[in-house]
Amino acid sequence: MKLHLKLPRSLVLQIHADLSRRHTFAHERVGFLMVGATSLPDQRLLLLARNYSPVADEDYEMDPSCGARIGGPAFRKALERAYRTRSGLVHIHSHGGSGIPGFSGIDLRSGSEFVPGFFEAIPSMPHGMIVFSGDRAAGRFWLNRGLGSTEVAEFAFVGAPLLKFGVR
Repeated sequence: MKLHLKLPRSLVLQIHADLSRRHTFAHERVGFLMVGATSLPDQRLLLLARNYSPVADEDYEMDPSCGARIGGPAFRKALERAYRTRSGLVHIHSHGGSGIPGFSGIDLRSGSEFVPGFFEAIPSMPHGMIVFSGDRAAGRFWLNRGLGSTEVAEFAFVGAPLLKFGVR
């Protein structure tokens, strides 16, 4: 199944502004995106960004082995928001730079542990993770708890100017 993700440009700018804020001890910021999903012809799934929630400063945990670690309260708050709106939940952070970014080994290991847990609260929606650069993004989504992840095939930042790009 090919995944397509659309985000309003205004939301992309909000996400970039939040992720670029400094934290007292974390080296990067984290947030959560809520998405809706609809099936399209030809085995495509369209994910539509609904809203973004930053992780509160007090929900970061000190961990020198990674850029940012968030605790259980951050996940609980995000899952409650996603549950109330019947949304898919997406963990977001940024690696900066330009071009299509890649997930680090820590990103892939930790994401494969925590993202499938989102299905406990919201089993009927896809969930995932996105990493931004300064001008592009890459994403991985799980369509159900029992399957592995799938890359986002195309992103569209909708607004003026429209930006569409594919990971492959």
